[in-house]
Amino acid sequence: MEIVKTKSFVKDYRKLPDEIKRRTVKALRLFAENPHHPSLHTKKTKGEVLEGYGNVFEGRITRDYRFLFLVRRDTCFLLRCDKHDVFFK
Repeated sequence: MEIVKTKSFVKDYRKLPDEIKRRTVKALRLFAENPHHPSLHTKKTKGEVLEGYGNVFEGRITRDYRFLFLVRRDTCFLLRCDKHDVFFK
């Protein structure tokens, strides 16, 4: 599966603290190898988390940080990465 980082994802990533950036890279490596790796806790989000996007999934970076993605055919689009509370209030 091809993984594409959207502009929003890259913008979010640049704002992350250095330690979270390192953990994000590690999480995305695991994700590329196995999107269902137990430490990622990947699951479909409930409701419309991002306006205009349906069927959005989340993956865990740390206890407090998540990345959001969606899959279209054989491509995974990384949409956002930030604190859990930003997406799920």
